[in-house]
Amino acid sequence: MSEQSCFHCGLTIAKNEEINFDEKKFCCNGCKTVYEIFSLHDMTCYYDFEKSPGATPQDIKGKYDFLDNEAILSKVLEFQEGNTAIVSLNIPHIHCSSCIWILENLNRIQPGISVSQVNFPEKRVRITFNSDLVSLKAIVYLLSSIGYEPYISLENYETGKTNVDRTLTYKLGVAFFCFGNIMLLSFPEYFEIKEFWLDNYKPFFRILIFILALPSFLYSASGYYVSAYKSIKSGMLNIDIPIALGIIVMFIRSTFDIVMNYGSGFFDSLTGLVFFMLLGKMFQIKTYSFLSFERDFKSYFPIAVTRINSDTSEESVPIYDVQKGNRLLIRNQELIPVDGILISEKAEIDYSFVTGEAIPITKKSGDKVFAGGKQIGKVIEMEVLHSVSQSYLTQLWSNEIFQKNVFQKHKTITDAISRYFTPILLLIAFAGFGYWIFIDANTAFNVFTAVLIVACPCALALTAPFTFGNILRIMGKQKMYLKNALVIEQLAKVDTIVFDKTGTITTNKKSNISYEGNILSEEDYILIKNVLRGSNHPLSRMLYDFLSETNKVKIDDFQEITGKGILASANNKAIKIGSAEFVESPGLDTSQIEKTALHIKIDDIYYGKFTFQNQYREGLENLFFNLSKTYQIKVLSGDNDGERASLQSILPLETELIFNQKPEQKLEFIKNLQDKGQNVMMVGDGLNDAGALAQSNVGISISENVNVFSPACDAILDATEFSRLNYFLKLSKKSITIIKMSFVLSLLYNIVGLSFAVTGNLLPLVAAIIMPLSTITIVSFVTLMSNYFSNSNLK
Repeated sequence: MSEQSCFHCGLTIAKNEEINFDEKKFCCNGCKTVYEIFSLHDMTCYYDFEKSPGATPQDIKGKYDFLDNEAILSKVLEFQEGNTAIVSLNIPHIHCSSCIWILENLNRIQPGISVSQVNFPEKRVRITFNSDLVSLKAIVYLLSSIGYEPYISLENYETGKTNVDRTLTYKLGVAFFCFGNIMLLSFPEYFEIKEFWLDNYKPFFRILIFILALPSFLYSASGYYVSAYKSIKSGMLNIDIPIALGIIVMFIRSTFDIVMNYGSGFFDSLTGLVFFMLLGKMFQIKTYSFLSFERDFKSYFPIAVTRINSDTSEESVPIYDVQKGNRLLIRNQELIPVDGILISEKAEIDYSFVTGEAIPITKKSGDKVFAGGKQIGKVIEMEVLHSVSQSYLTQLWSNEIFQKNVFQKHKTITDAISRYFTPILLLIAFAGFGYWIFIDANTAFNVFTAVLIVACPCALALTAPFTFGNILRIMGKQKMYLKNALVIEQLAKVDTIVFDKTGTITTNKKSNISYEGNILSEEDYILIKNVLRGSNHPLSRMLYDFLSETNKVKIDDFQEITGKGILASANNKAIKIGSAEFVESPGLDTSQIEKTALHIKIDDIYYGKFTFQNQYREGLENLFFNLSKTYQIKVLSGDNDGERASLQSILPLETELIFNQKPEQKLEFIKNLQDKGQNVMMVGDGLNDAGALAQSNVGISISENVNVFSPACDAILDATEFSRLNYFLKLSKKSITIIKMSFVLSLLYNIVGLSFAVTGNLLPLVAAIIMPLSTITIVSFVTLMSNYFSNSNLK
């Protein structure tokens, strides 16, 4: 009777322990129960991704009772606000596409779980759940019951450290030890020292070489066998299949040579091959880690925050200068950058950045507020509990809730080539072996192994990620902060650019402001200044900076209406600041051409307006001239067309100028352009342009070092680099050129390598050395070319 395998976990079923259910065989009640859970929720397609993908669930009764403790729970949870909680769990058993699928569909099994996202390289799952409907303990027990028990170490949560997997380092060390010693013991054979050495000790040293090769063959190379086995099981042939086959064939051939006394075999080449391939893998991982480090810790997007000093003065400081105990001022629509305690009486916090839910949560003085929330309404003050984590804010910005669907052309090309690469490679290897076996058996085995080892799609697969990764790093250093590498490919496709006017092509730092109207009392100035203090609109910030310092006044009510103005109350007075239409200016004539202005009304009495003679950004005329050679340029503005004449005098003639546009009209304008087949880039200030930025193919938010940006934007450009926008667009196009050049170089390398291997002019050991060199070559080429283009003028 043949051995039976469990339908769920694939393990051999012991005699007399077979469990039959639904015409399937299981090794234990645990596996049967998991299958029943999936069947009950119509999720048996879990088994379509990979045969026998599951693990046998373990009995963990009572193991996680500590999760009932609120103090411990607060350390484990990443976010907890109201009934919304988020936790990131380490799942060591994640290993295949079935694992990813089931863990991202937990909401179908457990009510209360809204979203679960898997980070496959780090073997982590991030779960958002309703704590009123399901507890973290219940989620952990659910995961354990289906074979995905999480690893929870409270020490790691307290210190912020995670366990580092050193398996590859150990394997590399063993491979190097075996390779070095076998090379040393093989010297007498190389130089044929017969008089004493070979005649007396040849059998002993050959056995010693064989024993030394076993750890390298069985342990160091084990990852290739496991990967190849899983690949064959899933029906998806990967590059580890020919590598594993080459190692096994070389081992069998060498063992046969020693047993039959035909020679010392190729154990030196075998251990060298394993060592150099692991070295190449280590290099690849280290390079990825380097790019990740550059992204997470150096290319921060430029958020600043207002800190209140001990003398009650306010200063704008970089976010990473904020320390525990600092007092921060958070304005309307500003992001809360750190966890802290609310000092102000009351606050409305929008946590859509974190949860995707835009319903504001009310907080009272003394309550804890979490990083990632967005303040809505009047200005608030808070005390910092922890120093800021920029990587956490980057994660919020990159939340999948705000991602756009992007077609990845180069990933598609790479996937298509890689899919056919392994079958063609195996065909070439067997054809070469079949040809040479009738001429020279030794050459035949060398050809077979060399072909399997030398050709590798790794360099091909690394081309796009490394190019985009390096360009991402370069742009970050030059103050163009991209959400992710996919934005580069989208930038290269842009053919139409739409600019907002106020706060985008005009600067918040410089403006000639004058007042026209009735005389304002000192009390009125104090009220206006304090109301403006809570706003982040470009005109509000300009006027706030323009007005002289005054005493602080408590604002009782604050409401900022997008595209219109501010409605507030203080000292029992109602204050309106905004457009003429919003404050109902007397004698309002919508056909009248006027300059950009903020109108003032206090207690239903219209006082007058502050007019702005906007200062355009340096280099604007030259930038638009250069952009107009390649792109269609359009300017949208929510203001009236009072500045049409001055704009027409400095912008190219073909530039389309549209005024009096509300936020929803800007969005519709972008959508109409896209319906005509145009790839649109929107450049705005991130406040009133959120809808248009989200609708556009690429949305860029201009930052004046203020703590406001839209989750919908794909990039943040430091205002000081605005004049270099054309440079960044050209650099993105050059990155596509680099990828195409790298594709050609990688394919050329494989063709040349295979031609040498098939003709018997390439030893397996040399092939093993060349294989990681191809990766090094591609990475070096990409780095050099991207650095070259970034340093050139790109004219």
